[in-house]
Amino acid sequence: MSANLLLVEDDPLIRRSLSARLRKAGHRLHEVDTVADADRAVNAEDFDAVLVDFRLPDGTGFEVMEKVEQRQHGTPCLMLTAHGSVEHAVEAMSRGAFTYLKKPVDADELEVQVKKALETASLRRENRRLKRLRQPAQGAAAFLGVSRAANEVRETIRQVAMSPARSILLQGESGTGKGLVARAIHEESARADRTFVPITCSAVPDNLLESELFGHEPGAFTDARKRKMGLLEAADGGTLFLDEIGDMPAGLQAKLLGVLEERKFRRVGGLKEIEVDVRVVSATHRNLESMVKEGQFRADLLYRLRVIPINIPPLRERPDDIPVMAKHFGAELAAGWGRPSVHLTDEALRLLSGRTWPGNVRELRNAIERAVILAQGDELDAGVFGDEAPSSEGSVPLPPEGIVIENLVDDLVRRALERSGGNQSAAARLLGMTRDQVRYRMQKMGLLSKGGHATS
Repeated sequence: MSANLLLVEDDPLIRRSLSARLRKAGHRLHEVDTVADADRAVNAEDFDAVLVDFRLPDGTGFEVMEKVEQRQHGTPCLMLTAHGSVEHAVEAMSRGAFTYLKKPVDADELEVQVKKALETASLRRENRRLKRLRQPAQGAAAFLGVSRAANEVRETIRQVAMSPARSILLQGESGTGKGLVARAIHEESARADRTFVPITCSAVPDNLLESELFGHEPGAFTDARKRKMGLLEAADGGTLFLDEIGDMPAGLQAKLLGVLEERKFRRVGGLKEIEVDVRVVSATHRNLESMVKEGQFRADLLYRLRVIPINIPPLRERPDDIPVMAKHFGAELAAGWGRPSVHLTDEALRLLSGRTWPGNVRELRNAIERAVILAQGDELDAGVFGDEAPSSEGSVPLPPEGIVIENLVDDLVRRALERSGGNQSAAARLLGMTRDQVRYRMQKMGLLSKGGHATS
């Protein structure tokens, strides 16, 4: 079992000896010699286990253990101790250490204890994953519906999640639930206890997307004053979700291909190669095969991304699922808005089931949200949805003098934020946008502070 280990030891001879043995066993090692450096390390990346000396130049192993528990809950710590400080090691066990090893450390015993720690941590993660899946609307169960198509998608999610596949491509029209499926795959997998990191490629300007994904070193470009961890590093051991992969610039496509093939990369402006163990789930509503023919997308990247392709059917192909979704969204949204539970009449359900929903699940949810907000009572009948198509299908009047699309979009974002009381996720649903896209617009309009919070 190969793992990413942190070794905190201030004696260079002992550190080199332990590191050599563990690397020989197939593990990756990050070596530091102080509490401060250990603190920076656990902030920068996830570790499968930590080996820590009790006595360090600027503190004790107890401090390191506390930092690991705070930032990487459940990661096992193995205490290294001299004969005279065994009592401290026993105290470390009472504080949650997995075990302790007396110096000089026996090499065989070291490997045995590290293996046991990794196996124990793996079992704990699996138990937490199974416990989480017993909660409602988690994993594959979050993909709602009673149709054959919905059942097939849920079964595919479960099969793919537990497979060793590192590249999965989700294809389907906008609003079909590709983001939900990506998260469900993560939650059903053995990676569920690690990070799920989503990014919408179309929501980040091309000149910033590379830094967001790969991180950068100080001085890599103007304003790069300090090292920044990229999303690939943040997702190490977990899942990286690349939504709207078809909008990724050609230069980044080549770099992403290198990561998928070599499982390593360099930060922007960096020389050191960083290894990552990450599953990449990508999604698109575009026809990547056509883009390949037109020279807009790399053929080799497409082949690598779709090791396992999953097609998400549009809502019009599974009308039997519409009543199930409508009732679920009604209950969920009413609770979210602090309203009493709502009831959709049979007439309303027939009306909703008869529509084609070109915006798919996202459009249906938006329609239910508008109805919940505007309804006077707790009953949603056909009248609250109107005879006309939902507003997302409507048209915007074009004045004789023309219109500036960017200004129109900004105005709609402002109005949606007012309607939703500043809730960015709700505003995104009203507009048929992603939350990342709404935040990008807010930032552009000066509605977000530097810390990422909405300004008044």
